[in-house]
Amino acid sequence: MKVLVCGDVVGKSGRNVVEKFLPELKKNKEIDFVILNGENAAGGFGINKSICKSFYDLGVDVITTGNHIWDQKDIISYIEKDKRLLRPQNYPINTPGKGFGLYSTNSGIKIAVINIMCRLFMEAIDDPFRILEELLERIKNFENKLVIIVDVHGEATSEKMAIGHFLDGKVTAVVGTHTHVPTADLQILEKGTFFQTDLGMCGDYDSVVGMNKLISLKRFRNKHLKIRHQPAEGEASFCGVLLNINTNSLEVDNFEQLLLGGKIGNNYGRSFQV
Repeated sequence: MKVLVCGDVVGKSGRNVVEKFLPELKKNKEIDFVILNGENAAGGFGINKSICKSFYDLGVDVITTGNHIWDQKDIISYIEKDKRLLRPQNYPINTPGKGFGLYSTNSGIKIAVINIMCRLFMEAIDDPFRILEELLERIKNFENKLVIIVDVHGEATSEKMAIGHFLDGKVTAVVGTHTHVPTADLQILEKGTFFQTDLGMCGDYDSVVGMNKLISLKRFRNKHLKIRHQPAEGEASFCGVLLNINTNSLEVDNFEQLLLGGKIGNNYGRSFQV
């Protein structure tokens, strides 16, 4: 089976580039399942019901998020109803929504998607290692044969790598989000799990991680001023990874880094055979 995982969508330009490339990719690459991180899709801050619907209409199967999930007020009531919209699993136990889901492809292959958030330079939330260990035990109690994809939303490269090694051999793939810059460390870890530190973003790269570069410079140089970030509005690039998964071994056979359009995308990316 083929699973496409898209990096953080930032603002309107990010939504536009997903609309531009996703239907074409699904058709041409015969993709079975699409995961997308949408936590910056609404003006750079959060996501709302209408944007979720637009992503589903384009062929997205599951939307993961991160620390900006609560930025749009209406999401608190909506996330309880939408089982395909995930928030990090390691938020406190009474937090609305959930951090994982069990889904099926059109051909009946079962896939689990887990959303987890790091703690280094992030919010003070529950231990991601303990939460992941407990969750995997729960999942495997009622489903033994599952493709499992984990979105690790975090600032520190070291913490994301540590989680990748912690999950090696326990899940199919671990992909990082949040830092909005595509890393070149796509690899199969020692025990068979695919890992990439960060997928990059679907957004305008003539920016500071998707935000207007002039406003970002003012914020860095004028700490006494309250200046609100605004997303960059130029032509965006589409970033993500396409995983070709062996449904017998539940491991990735080969993978393709996608960098399409805009400032950094000039082709269909780089392909790797395991």
